[in-house]
Amino acid sequence: MVRKKGDKSLRNVKLLGGASFFNEVGSEMVAPILPFYITALGGGGIVIGLLSGLREGFSSLFKFFGGWFSDRLGKRNPIILFGYFFSAIFKFLMGLAGSWQQLVGIISFERFGKLRDAPRDAMLGVATKKHGRDFAIHRMIESFGGVLGVVLVLFLFWKLEFGYRTIIFVAAGISAFSLIPLFFVKEPKMKAIKKSLFKEIKEIDGRLRYFILVVSVFTLANFGLYMFMLLRVQELTGSIVLPLLFYVLFSVVFAVFAIPFGRLSDKIGRKKVLLMGYVLFLFVTLGFVSIKSVWLLAVLFLVYGLVYAITDSNQRACVSDLAGEMKGTAFGFYYVSIGLVSVIGGLIAGYLWEISYVIMFAYLSGVAILAIFLLNLIKNY
Repeated sequence: MVRKKGDKSLRNVKLLGGASFFNEVGSEMVAPILPFYITALGGGGIVIGLLSGLREGFSSLFKFFGGWFSDRLGKRNPIILFGYFFSAIFKFLMGLAGSWQQLVGIISFERFGKLRDAPRDAMLGVATKKHGRDFAIHRMIESFGGVLGVVLVLFLFWKLEFGYRTIIFVAAGISAFSLIPLFFVKEPKMKAIKKSLFKEIKEIDGRLRYFILVVSVFTLANFGLYMFMLLRVQELTGSIVLPLLFYVLFSVVFAVFAIPFGRLSDKIGRKKVLLMGYVLFLFVTLGFVSIKSVWLLAVLFLVYGLVYAITDSNQRACVSDLAGEMKGTAFGFYYVSIGLVSVIGGLIAGYLWEISYVIMFAYLSGVAILAIFLLNLIKNY
């Protein structure tokens, strides 16, 4: 990989963060109302679990091919640009869905825009040598977009009494602004890698393969769990506004603590920081098994924000550390692995939710314990 002198600055990190900011505003305007929108269209717990898994599953599949294709093309930014454009168009179409079946189909197609993520992460991985910090900065900027998105949902839904469809249309318009920062990104020169897809996968480092296995097990429990957490709060309160407020709390904590935990992993190692996140996730799932106090559930949302701040950017930083030159393919392989697991995890959780929320969260706790055990087997890193 040949880098230009100016590419060692944080310019690209901030610009890519800016694109993610606007996209995340739109996405997080949709995400917290999605379980209620599905219910309004006639869907139940199994549908919500299916959609949670499919969103991650399809997006990860497309990320995989986006990463590999960017390595082969020798360019990343055009793929990133196309991905954000495609997602904005299909967000608009979500508001036109007339049934939960149509909504599932539209969201599945919208995930094609996620082919941008692996090329974007590969570009972040060569911005500077401080991978933990760089991924955390990007995630912080993106997360503040998510906070703004949820605040806008509260304002539009609670104060202006906008319906679900109108909110989704507004979200699609805001997401379109994500294209603007990308025109100012200066992509570093890179040599196109013309190896076949299967050969590139075969050459992925063994340590990275095992790490992806560990993260996949963790993802079997953390597949998009927030939807069921929101539904649980709604069951206890009969309110939609309070779950949205809890989601704001989660998003704020996520955004505020992303950079500190990214820098911490650069100093003391990824494994120690990730173990902390996995253990906190276990605390959250065990809490949802027994806690019925609304305000104690708010504490669990706060802790869940810490879980994301710890795990999300640091897992990606670890992939970047171990990826070598084939960063696009490595990130693609990472995303497709956890994505396929997300589909399975969402379906299992949805089925168990229909039986009992206690059984579902107890099952997730067991999976979290397994993930902690597997992560602990990795040599200090």
